[in-house]
Amino acid sequence: MLSELRQTKPFAVSEEELYLSLIRTTDLLGRACFALLKDSGISPPQYNVLRILRGAGTAGLPCGEIAARMVTRDPDVTRLLDRLEQRGLITRGRGTEDRRVVSTRITEAGLALLDALDPRMHEMHRKQLGFLSPEEQASLLGQLTRVREALDACDDPHAD
Repeated sequence: MLSELRQTKPFAVSEEELYLSLIRTTDLLGRACFALLKDSGISPPQYNVLRILRGAGTAGLPCGEIAARMVTRDPDVTRLLDRLEQRGLITRGRGTEDRRVVSTRITEAGLALLDALDPRMHEMHRKQLGFLSPEEQASLLGQLTRVREALDACDDPHAD
């Protein structure tokens, strides 16, 4: 990691090196995803929303539930949904039981876009991580899950 960052001094603590390695890895993985999605005219957060809505089925989801399910936090989910709606990839409408709830649903055009992207995304993920054995993938996944669970359990992640 030192040579990758062109750093000459050792890290003060091993956790700092691990943190920077995770950030660097995330950036490299994300660049490939961004490039793949750019051809389709959507961003990674928009892709995430479409996948969430596909999984929700015909019932759709309210904005707050979409935000809670996103892989990365987006401060303005409403604006994200506006852009997807303008492209005809989602629709929004008030519920019949509770008129206060606005439900968001994926459209046929949104489903078609995901269907076109799925094989390309799967191939990208295989190229990025397929060199790891199934056991290595499971181990890494377990370790990353433990880190997220520990961070989620913290009341104040900035506290010492």
